[in-house]
Amino acid sequence: MTTIILVVLLFVLLIFPHELGHFLAAKACNVKVNEFSFGMGPVLISKKGRETLYSVRMIPIGGFCAMEGEDTEDSGENPRAFNNKRWWQKIIILLAGVTMNVLIAFVALSIVCGAQGTIENTLAAVPETGPAYEAGIRPGDSIIMVNDTETSTWYEVTGALQDEMKPGEPVTITVSRNGEKLSFSMIPVESGDRLVIGVEATVVHSFGSAVKGGAAMTGELAGSLLDSIRSIIHSGNVLEEVSGPVGVVQIVSETSSYGIYYYLFLLALISLNLAFFNLLPFPALDGGRIVFVIIRMITGKAISARAEATVHAIGMVLLIALALVVTGSDIMKLIRG
Repeated sequence: MTTIILVVLLFVLLIFPHELGHFLAAKACNVKVNEFSFGMGPVLISKKGRETLYSVRMIPIGGFCAMEGEDTEDSGENPRAFNNKRWWQKIIILLAGVTMNVLIAFVALSIVCGAQGTIENTLAAVPETGPAYEAGIRPGDSIIMVNDTETSTWYEVTGALQDEMKPGEPVTITVSRNGEKLSFSMIPVESGDRLVIGVEATVVHSFGSAVKGGAAMTGELAGSLLDSIRSIIHSGNVLEEVSGPVGVVQIVSETSSYGIYYYLFLLALISLNLAFFNLLPFPALDGGRIVFVIIRMITGKAISARAEATVHAIGMVLLIALALVVTGSDIMKLIRG
């Protein structure tokens, strides 16, 4: 039951903000929204607003923001129809969903940073028995370079140390102390199964550091996702590397016991995945619709709204087929696993 609740909450936090982004941007651009719905399938609850029907549907996967004149030519000369808006307004509306997904990832990671603290490259402690202290490094110093590698965050410091430290070989650490740059050479020592120089970073708990850390983690996670996507494409075995709703349920079940911070990190990871997926230039996705906006901006009415709607409908059928294939792959993984 806990897993089911967490999975439903995950989909709500992923989908509702995405559709809400489209809705708010449409309203800001004075586009008439006929229906704003969370979920798919039969309607559970609905309420008619001044001009928009708000509904909640049975299956909490998906949702839509149905704008006037979005996929048909029935809008005519209606100035509030999506198809009659300026090209840049259309792109703002289409990008709003992806922007909200990135924002959700940023908020989730900022909460994690705020609760666990943000690690900075300013040193909180330098044990007197370690190589760093013997070389001259002191608490309060900020590590700004490891050998020839510049560092501005603790993650960069640890990454550079891992790359640069070799058994029995000196490593040069450059620090900033009271505005002055100082360099120190030392030989790392073994501690368990790793090499260390004997420094401890400062952990900061503040709103500013949480926001800064959340932004940094969002950027780093986005970069890692891009690398993973390239790796998956080059592997040629996409189905084994990707997961659908069934796979998400399994992942949530496996990680829920680790605590709220793992759950928030998972939320950020999937939210960024959803943002990247929606930006793909494929029909029915936000990226595909943006491509058509640009094409129609350049060619005028060479491609009719009806023709575009047909292409998006075909794209939606293909996406549903893909979802079914991925779901089947997830089920087979569970059977094998």
